[in-house]
Amino acid sequence: MSMRKKSGLRITNFGKENPPAPPARNSSMIQDNDGYRITNRPLPRTPEPERRIIPRIRHRRNRTLPNISLPTNVTHVVHVEFNPVTGDLEGLPEQMKLLLDASTITQEEKQKNPQAVYQALKYMQDPKFQLATAKYMTQAEDGDYDELPPPRPVEDPIYPLSTIRESKEFMAKRASDIETLGAPPPPPIPKRPERTKSIYTKAVDHEDTPDCISSQEEKPGPPNVAPAAVSKADLKVQTLKKLRHIVSVGDPVKKFAFQKKIGQGASGAVYTAIDQTTGDSVAIKQMVLAKQPRPELILNEILVMQKSKHLNIVNYLDSYLVKEELWVVMEFLAGGSLTDVVTETCMEEGQIAAICREVLQGLQFLHERSIIHRDIKSDNILLGMNGEIKITDFGFCAQLSPEKTKRTTMVGTPYWMAPEVVRRRQYGPKVDIWSLGIMAIEMLDGEPPYMNEDPLRALYLIANNGKPEIKERDKLSPFFQDFLDQCLEVDINARPSAAKLLQHAFLRCAHPLTSLKAVIEATKKSLAVKEKQGLR
Repeated sequence: MSMRKKSGLRITNFGKENPPAPPARNSSMIQDNDGYRITNRPLPRTPEPERRIIPRIRHRRNRTLPNISLPTNVTHVVHVEFNPVTGDLEGLPEQMKLLLDASTITQEEKQKNPQAVYQALKYMQDPKFQLATAKYMTQAEDGDYDELPPPRPVEDPIYPLSTIRESKEFMAKRASDIETLGAPPPPPIPKRPERTKSIYTKAVDHEDTPDCISSQEEKPGPPNVAPAAVSKADLKVQTLKKLRHIVSVGDPVKKFAFQKKIGQGASGAVYTAIDQTTGDSVAIKQMVLAKQPRPELILNEILVMQKSKHLNIVNYLDSYLVKEELWVVMEFLAGGSLTDVVTETCMEEGQIAAICREVLQGLQFLHERSIIHRDIKSDNILLGMNGEIKITDFGFCAQLSPEKTKRTTMVGTPYWMAPEVVRRRQYGPKVDIWSLGIMAIEMLDGEPPYMNEDPLRALYLIANNGKPEIKERDKLSPFFQDFLDQCLEVDINARPSAAKLLQHAFLRCAHPLTSLKAVIEATKKSLAVKEKQGLR
């Protein structure tokens, strides 16, 4: 009995041999008695290599297309060249061309250092140029202090004290009063130019540099991988969450007795108050979180102040969240900021040495803890009536680590910036030493170098010239000259640290801190006079 097993299309007979295969046909011609005739059956195709069969995709009306996201990390590479024939930078975007045409940068300066010109243009075009406007506080009105005598009547002849810096506006006002008593008052003097405010821009790691005017030394190294983008709303939520863990619980209105407003800015106001528990005077800075361009900077400021307890650093006392505002309680220094003193009075070398010594002590404390202030200037130095000198405003400070010992972010205020910051190179704590040297010139001349220059050209001069020219240098003592030279050393390796600079002979010429009370009182008298005359 035979069995048949069917597997697929092949049938096998068990127990029987398969019949032999038919002979292969080599031609399509069949021969018969009449000769050859052509058959209709074609020859089999020659075997071909196995081909991949791709199934046809039928069209489906409801088939959803894949979700393709937009490109990320897109950079616009700008290729800029200097044309020696025309004396212009070719390839600049239209906005940069307008800025350059409106500036006072000469053709020689363009040809001498086109890289510095381009860096200045990038800074001026940065959308965060006015970022810190919201955090900048201006003095609203003069404070009342028991140590000051009552102001003199307006009708009395007013002449500046011997220590008062006689500005052009003040002298013009006095001359006009002498000639014509009925002359209308001149327009008020601006308290502080917009360009003296702090800025915070993105790091150079995320920026493109024109390949034609870049050099090997300009590149700080391999770029870091940019972190994932975080929306402003998410960043605000994260900041508020962290702030709730830092601030105190309670109602500050019940704890403090508010007195008067001493400052006003776009983000909030500063008030003086009395702590009803201790009776101490405090300053309360009220900041509207919704008006903060970078709320994380506020968190950074509080965290640094909490762990920075030093005689030359403004003492952080407490903080509260009141609805949509952050109230930061700090110690109150009745002398105000150093800016008023340097703009209204003429300081002696001994007084400048005393302030530099105290600021250096605060910087040494910060640098030993790997903290860079990054915004040292007269606006951020507060004075007490008994000679206290303290550093404030830690919103732009940077915490270094063993893994990250340098920074590249353009932070600070342009006129006080070190050349390595303007040139977008890596920098460390010694940028604070350069800013201290500029502040020493500010105490000497009443303003930092290049203050009267066009902002774009001032940035170019900082990047190109390095150390600024010191007016009437020969009139300074040799110790002061050497102190400025060391602070304003362009070579970062040759620029001394805060600890080393504290051993400088110039600081041994410092006057007692109590001697500053005279210039503080003279400053307040001068400001009160200008307030009454409508000059402020």
